[in-house]
Amino acid sequence: MIAALFATLAAAAAAPLPQAAPAALPSDPVEADWRAIPDDELLVMTLAGGRRVLIRLAPGYAPEHVANVRRLALARWWDAASVYRVQENWVAQWGDATEKKPLPPGIAARPAAEFDLSAFRPAIRLRVSDAYSRTSGITADGWAIASGRPGTAEATGAGWMAHCYGTVGVARDASPDTGTGAELFMPIGGSARRLDRNYTIVGRVIEGAPLLSGLPRSDAPMGMYATEGERLPIISVRLASDMPAASRPKYQYRAADNVRFAAMVALRENPKPPMIGLGGVDVCDVPLATRPAP
Repeated sequence: MIAALFATLAAAAAAPLPQAAPAALPSDPVEADWRAIPDDELLVMTLAGGRRVLIRLAPGYAPEHVANVRRLALARWWDAASVYRVQENWVAQWGDATEKKPLPPGIAARPAAEFDLSAFRPAIRLRVSDAYSRTSGITADGWAIASGRPGTAEATGAGWMAHCYGTVGVARDASPDTGTGAELFMPIGGSARRLDRNYTIVGRVIEGAPLLSGLPRSDAPMGMYATEGERLPIISVRLASDMPAASRPKYQYRAADNVRFAAMVALRENPKPPMIGLGGVDVCDVPLATRPAP
């Protein structure tokens, strides 16, 4: 009995002590910083093999194009479409590769370009300019925006959304009003800021971006897949609001209108040694966090 007692005490002494949870950092979000993404602002694209891409729509920034996107999804227009273009360090693009499929009723055939915002109102303004804008920042609801062309006298009162990795833009012909939203693309490289204020942004991929950026690149002109067999089939595209309630994905975004987000950006602008900071950060390098709703 005494031996058993000593064995129990020895085992207890050898057991690791419980570790305290790490202290919260000033840059860590609190629960109140997480805001729900409405069901009608979440687009669910199912690819071959059951793989899923989730897109957060931006109706507040491109209302007419997002209205088209919603109508296309409700009409099941993208079902049996494909990802048909993947160009190295540029974009992955999807829709109807033939460009002959009729659009459903109610689609605005030539919506006006929606890449100029009425006002530049970031919750967080970044400290340095970049090659594409004189000022940039993050809106309260978690979108990267910029304003003022470098080397110009252009006022910085208005702005535009920035083409970062994962943003979803509207493909078009030469004229800015020729993109309906039926053909969409996601930048997969680091040079997409050249598209700023030239192509309308309708959203951002918040889950499954590697499924698009990791596709084989095409060496054909413009990165178009040369054969139908190379294209990645799209099984379906649905608004979460159009799915059965039990199967709807629920997601939240991290709001930027608080001191914790500001602290996170400041840490990115001036990282702790041995990291070397340059006193600033590109707007596309600011993480715009989302998460499944708990």
